[in-house]
Amino acid sequence: MGQGILWPLVLSLQNSSDKESILTILQVLGDLLSVGTDRRIHYMISKGGSEALLQTLVDTARTLSPDYDILLPLFRLLAKVGLRDKKFGQKALELEALDVTLILARKNLSHSHNLLHCLWALRVFASRVTTGAMLGINGAMELLFKVLTPYTRKHTRTIRAATEVLAALLKSKSNSRRAVNRGYVTTLLRLHQDWHGHDTANSYVFIRRGLLLCLKHIAILRSGREAFRAAQGMEILYSTSQNCLDDKNAEPVISVMLQILRQCHPKSPLPLATASSAYSCPVPESITSEAPCVLTEEDFEDDGDEEVDKDSDSEDVKEEDDDLETDLDKLSSKPGLDRPEEELMQYKAMCLELSCRFEELASKFGEGLDSEETQYANHHHIPSTTSSRQHGLLKDQSSWVQGKEDTVQTSLLSLVKMGKSTVHLASRKSPLMSPLQSIHCNGLGIVSAECKIPNFQTSLKEAAWDADAIFGALSVPFPNSTSPREILNVVGQLLQAHPKNIPFHDPELYMAKAKRTRSVSDFKVMAFPDVWGHLPSSSQSMLERKCGVQRIKILEDVRRLIQPRDIINKVVFSLDESWPLQDTASCLRFFSKFESGNLRKAIQVREFEYDLLINADVNGSQHQQWFYFQVSGMKPAVSYRFNIINCEKPNSQFNYGMQPTLYSVKEALLGRPTWVRTGYDICYYKNHYCQSPAARGGIPGKCYYTLTFAVTFPHNEDVCYLAYHYPYTYTALMTHLDILEKSVNPKHIYFRQEVLCQTLGGNPCPLVTITAMPESNSTDHLEQFRSRPYQVITARVHPGESNASWVMKGTLEFLVSGDPVARLLRENFIFKIIPMLNPDGVINGNHRCSLRGEDLNRQWLSPNAHLQPTIYHAKGLLYYLSSIGRRPVVFCDFHGHSQKKNVFLYGCSIKETLWQADCKVGTSALLEDVSYRTLPKILDKLAPAFTMSSCSFLVEKSRASTARVVVWREMGVSRSYTMESSYCGCNQGPYKGLQFGTGELEEMGAMFCLGLFILELKSVNCSHQLLTRAATLLSAEEEALDHHLQRSSLLCSSNFFSIIFVYSSFNEDSSMKLCVCSTTNGLNVLNPFIA
Repeated sequence: MGQGILWPLVLSLQNSSDKESILTILQVLGDLLSVGTDRRIHYMISKGGSEALLQTLVDTARTLSPDYDILLPLFRLLAKVGLRDKKFGQKALELEALDVTLILARKNLSHSHNLLHCLWALRVFASRVTTGAMLGINGAMELLFKVLTPYTRKHTRTIRAATEVLAALLKSKSNSRRAVNRGYVTTLLRLHQDWHGHDTANSYVFIRRGLLLCLKHIAILRSGREAFRAAQGMEILYSTSQNCLDDKNAEPVISVMLQILRQCHPKSPLPLATASSAYSCPVPESITSEAPCVLTEEDFEDDGDEEVDKDSDSEDVKEEDDDLETDLDKLSSKPGLDRPEEELMQYKAMCLELSCRFEELASKFGEGLDSEETQYANHHHIPSTTSSRQHGLLKDQSSWVQGKEDTVQTSLLSLVKMGKSTVHLASRKSPLMSPLQSIHCNGLGIVSAECKIPNFQTSLKEAAWDADAIFGALSVPFPNSTSPREILNVVGQLLQAHPKNIPFHDPELYMAKAKRTRSVSDFKVMAFPDVWGHLPSSSQSMLERKCGVQRIKILEDVRRLIQPRDIINKVVFSLDESWPLQDTASCLRFFSKFESGNLRKAIQVREFEYDLLINADVNGSQHQQWFYFQVSGMKPAVSYRFNIINCEKPNSQFNYGMQPTLYSVKEALLGRPTWVRTGYDICYYKNHYCQSPAARGGIPGKCYYTLTFAVTFPHNEDVCYLAYHYPYTYTALMTHLDILEKSVNPKHIYFRQEVLCQTLGGNPCPLVTITAMPESNSTDHLEQFRSRPYQVITARVHPGESNASWVMKGTLEFLVSGDPVARLLRENFIFKIIPMLNPDGVINGNHRCSLRGEDLNRQWLSPNAHLQPTIYHAKGLLYYLSSIGRRPVVFCDFHGHSQKKNVFLYGCSIKETLWQADCKVGTSALLEDVSYRTLPKILDKLAPAFTMSSCSFLVEKSRASTARVVVWREMGVSRSYTMESSYCGCNQGPYKGLQFGTGELEEMGAMFCLGLFILELKSVNCSHQLLTRAATLLSAEEEALDHHLQRSSLLCSSNFFSIIFVYSSFNEDSSMKLCVCSTTNGLNVLNPFIA
C-alpha cells in the first residue's frame, strides 16, 4: 500500500511550489521510508524520486532567502535515498546539487545544526569516487578543515560528520594527492594526537577513527606513505597505541591505527642474497624462469582485507565459482591415450599377481632383503596387526606380538565414530602448559607407561647429559670409508642404555636405508627423531588464541624500525655462507642439512628472539612453507621466540589453534620419543617483506607472511627439532616397507614391494601390492585370486604434506594386519599403493614441487617419462589396468590441507559442477552415476576425524591436470578422490577441539580401508559369501569388543560407545541385514540377523 502512493508523491513534489505542500510531502515521504524494507526506497528511485529531491534542493537553495524548514528534512531524505541509489552522485552532478550544497555549507560554518545537515548530504555525494573528486576540485577539503578543530566538547556531531566526509573524499586518489601537496598529513596527525590525548574516557572514538581513516586513505599512495613517515607518523601512532591496546572501547581506533602502520612500514627485500633456492641441481630441460606462484584450491580461504588486523577466528572458505568447468564436452569427453598403446605392456611386470603360478607366488616370499640391510634389522617388535588406537591412545603393548594371527583381536569396528567424545576430556591440557611439562607432572606419562620404559630421571644426572655428543654419534658421515658397523655400534650402545620399543621402526635398518638415499646437497647427517623413532602422544587441545597477539607482533615490527638500537641482527646459521659465521656461543645453534630438513637462515634479533628463513623448493624461488630444523644450546625456563618471515600462503591454521611440532632428544632418551605440539603466542600475518618486481620479470612483487611462535624448551642444553608438522621421511617409508614385508606371513599375505621407476634424483619410487594369497593352487582359488578387483591409493605428491604419509602408514599397517576386516579386504581386493609420488621433494625438504620446480599434481594430463617419471608411470599403470578391463573400484590420492580442519574428500561430478555454476544446459537429460557420494557418506559415519560437510565434488578448470580429475575423466573411475587431512585437527565429532596426532592420522588410514569394506558390502555386486562372512565377523566381534573396551576403561558410561549407522540392506538380492542391537552393558554393536 505504501509503495503505491510513492509515485503520486514524487509527482506532487516535482509540481509543487508552495511551502506547505512541499513540507507535507516531505513529511509523508519521511514516514513511509522510515518503516519497512529498502524496497520502498528502490521503488521511489525507479520512479525518479532522487531527481525530484535533488531538483527541490536546488530550487529551494537558489532563492534569495533559502528556507531551512524545507532544506533540513530534504537533506535527511537525500542522505537516506542517496545511499541506495548507485547513480546518485552523477544525478547530483548533472543537477548542480554538489555546488549548491557546498555553498550552503560555507554559509553555515557558524550554524552547527544547519551545517550538520549539509555534511550528511556531502557524505553521500562523496561516497562516489567521481563526485568526490569533483567536490575536491571545488574546495570541499578546505571547507572541511575549517570545521575540524582541535579537541572540544562542542559541536562534536558536526565534527564527526566532517571527518566522515573527509575520509570519503580521500578515497579519490586525486584528493589524496591534493592532501599530500597541501600538507594535510601533518595537520591530520596533529589533530589525531590532540583528540587522542584528551579523550581519555573514549567519548569521541569515532572522531578519532575518522581522522585515522583519512590518513589510511592517503597512505594508499606512495607519496602519502612518504609524507606520513616524513611527518614522524610511524613514531606518533606507535606511541599513541601503547596506552590503549588493552582498552576494548578503543578497538575501532586501534584497528585502523595498525592498518596504517602496516601500510606505511617501508617494504624491504628478504635478507637473502637471492630468492632462488639454496639448493639447485641439473635436471632435464630445467626451468629457467619460474612462473608466478599459483594459488591452490586450499588457498582460497579469504584473509579479508590484507591490511586488517586479523584477530578473529573466522575461517570461512570463499568459493571460486568462476573457476568451475562448465563446458559439457570437456566434462564428459574421454581423451585418448597420451602414449603408444604398446608401451602399456611394460606394466604387466608390475601386475605379476595376474599371471604368476601359485608355486611362483609362494617361492617369491621366501626371499629376504639383501644381506647388508637385513643383518642389522631387529624384527622382534613387529606387531601382527596394526597398532589399534582407541581414539588416539596406544593399545596395550602386550598385544604387539609377531605372528599369532589366531589370537583373539579386536576389529577396527571398535573404533568407529562415536556420538560424543568422553575419553579425551582427561587428556585436554591448558594451552599454557606444554605437553612435555604435563608429562613431567605425571611421572613418565602415558607413553612411558605404555612402553614400560624405566624412569631414567633418577639414574641419569643432568650434568652427565651431552646432547650434542649424542647427536654427533648419529651424525657420522655416510661415505664408504665409514664402516656401517661403527655407526651401528654407537646406536646399539644408545639403544642398550635407553631401551625403546617403537612398532614398525628399526634404527639400524633406517641407517642402512639412509645410506642409499640420494639428496641434492648430499646430506651427511641423519636427524635424531628419524633414526630413533616416534611414539604417538596423547591428543592435544587446539591452542586458544591469545587476544591481541597479532597486533603486539605488528607493533614489535614497527619498534624494530623506529628503535633499531636494541637489534642484534647476527646471522647464526646460513646455507648460503660457507665461511664460519659470527660467534654463536651466546645464542642458539641451528642445523637443517639432513633429510627433509628445511631452514635456510637464522638471524638473532634479540637475546631470545630469532628471525628464520626457510628454503624455497629446489630449483625454484617459491613455496616456502614446510620447515624442519634442529636447534640446540637452549637455556631452561626461557621463552624463545621464532619468527619465520618468508612464508607464502595468505592464511594458515596457525591462526586457528594449530601449533608446530617439537621433538626433544633428552625426552627421547628418557623414554618419551615423541613429537608433540608446542608453542604459544602464535600468529600468522602479512609482514613488510616483499620481492621486487624486477626480480619477478616485471610482475608485481610477491608479499610474504610471518609465522611467529614462542617456545619454552623442556631441558637445558638439549637438542630439539621443530617442524611444520610431524615429519615423515623417504627413508622412513623405505624402512617401514621392509619391516612390513618381513612382518607378514607369506603363506597368507601377498605383499610385493617393487620399483615403479627411478626419480630424477636417482631414488627408487616404491610400488606396493597387497592382497591375500590364494587358498590353494586349485583352479577355482587361482581364478578368484586373479579376478579380484583393484583399489589404487597414492600419497605424498606434495612433499610438505607429511600428514598424508602418516595416513598412508595407517593404511599399510592395517592392510597387512590380522584384523578380520583387513583379512576380508585382502581376500576380495588387490591393493596397488604408491605411498610416495615425490620422493625427491620429500628428501630435499621441498614443500610442493619436484626437482624441476614443478607441482607434480598438475602434470597428470600429459606427463613426460623423463621429466615427471613417477607421474608418467603411475598413470601408465592405471592405463594398463583399464586396458585389461581392471580399472580400480576406487582411486584415492592422500593429501594434506593447510586451510581447513577435519578430513574430507574431493571427488568429481558433472551435474554438481554445472549446478554450482548455475549452468542449466544439458543437465536435465544428463545421466550420472551418483555412487561417488557413497564412500564419503560411509566415512562420515565411520571415522571420527571425517566430515561430509567439507567434501566437494566440483570439477574446476585449474584442477584439470590433477590426479583426481584425470583418473576420473580418462580412466572412467567414478570414485576418483583426493583425501585431504588437516594439518591442524577437528572442529566436529569426537575429536572436536583437538589437534591431530600421528595416532589419529594413522587411524584415518585404517578407517579409509574400513570404508572400502563397507562400500563393497553395499555394492550390488557384493557376493553372498562375503555378506555371510561379514555377518559372522560382526557377530563374533561383539564379545571380544566388549571385553577389550572394558579392559581399556573406555566404558565411562553405559551408552559411551554407539555405532551410529545402520545398513538396512547390503544387497537388494540378499535377505541379509545389519541392525543395531544393545548388549547388557549398553554397548551398541552391529549384529547380523536374517530378515
